[in-house]
Order: sequence, then structure tokens, then C-alpha cells
Amino acid sequence: MSGNAGAGEGGYGRGTSAEIGGSSTLGATLRAGIAGGLTGAVIIWIYEALIWVGAQHLMPLAGIPRNATGLVFGKAVQDELGIWAYFLGTAIHFFFAIGWGVLFAAIWPYFRRRGYEATFVALFYAIFAWIVMHVAISLAGDNHPNYYDPVVIIGGFMSHFCFTVPLALVVKRKLAIGRAR
Repeated sequence: MSGNAGAGEGGYGRGTSAEIGGSSTLGATLRAGIAGGLTGAVIIWIYEALIWVGAQHLMPLAGIPRNATGLVFGKAVQDELGIWAYFLGTAIHFFFAIGWGVLFAAIWPYFRRRGYEATFVALFYAIFAWIVMHVAISLAGDNHPNYYDPVVIIGGFMSHFCFTVPLALVVKRKLAIGRAR
């Protein structure tokens, strides 16, 4: 017995061909992505409540759920919908959060096989997600913050770090080798 434990010794690297290849079933990927997306969606709302509402006073606490409605359809539609803007905004928020979660779960095995840490990948994923979503919001209408303002950009990246890091940790745990089936 040697004192040098390697990935191929002591059973660390053994498993099925799917485990060794780092892939998982579609069902496991969907379950991990949904769980990760929902976790990230809740955590980003906690961040927004603490920072946007509590520290920066950018909106009332009740404004968080309806915020997505205004970003997607504009302030006029948001106001016209009344209470329904809260339900629509919540649905939009969780729908896209689950979508981003499933996408991360689909790409995570690629990075895991190459030895990357999930939280490291999540930092770049947050920036990517923020840019894609806010380019889409900019194309959909003109009722949004100034996305060229460095404060808006940094604040957006920070909030999305709070979304993608928990998302990545949940996906990493759920798709861990020997667990994802």
C-alpha cells in the first residue's frame, strides 16, 4: 500500500461508464437543473430584498415579484395588470430561473470532467446569464435601467452571482458521480 492516493487508486475513479464519462441521464439533469434553478431564484430574491430594498432603497419589498413583468413588458403593462403583475412576474422569474438551472445542469458535466470547480464556473455563468437576459430585455423594450451604467452592471453581476453560485452547488451535488441516475 502506497501513501500516494490517486484518482485511480482506492476506488476513487471506479464506476459505470456513464459515471466515468461524466454524463448523467436526462431525468437527473432535469431534476438537478430544476432544483438548482429554484434554489437560485429564491436566493436572488433574498439578495434583492436585502440589497435593493434594504440597503439601496431602490424599490419596495412588494416590488420584487412584479419587477420581471415591468422588465419584460414595460412599466405601462405592469401598472395595467395590477395585482396580476405580481403573479406574472413571479412566473417569469421562476420560469427563467429553471431554464438557466437546466442549462447549467446540462453543461456542468463538461466542466466537471475537466476538473473545474462548480462555483468557479458559476461566476462566469452569472456574467453570461446577466448579459444574455439584459440584451433580450433591451431588445424587448426601452423601459429598463441604463445597462451602460457601471453601477447597474456591477449590481447586476453581484445579484446574479447570488443566483448562479447556489444553483451550481445544488447541481454539483445532485449530479455527483455515483448519485446522478
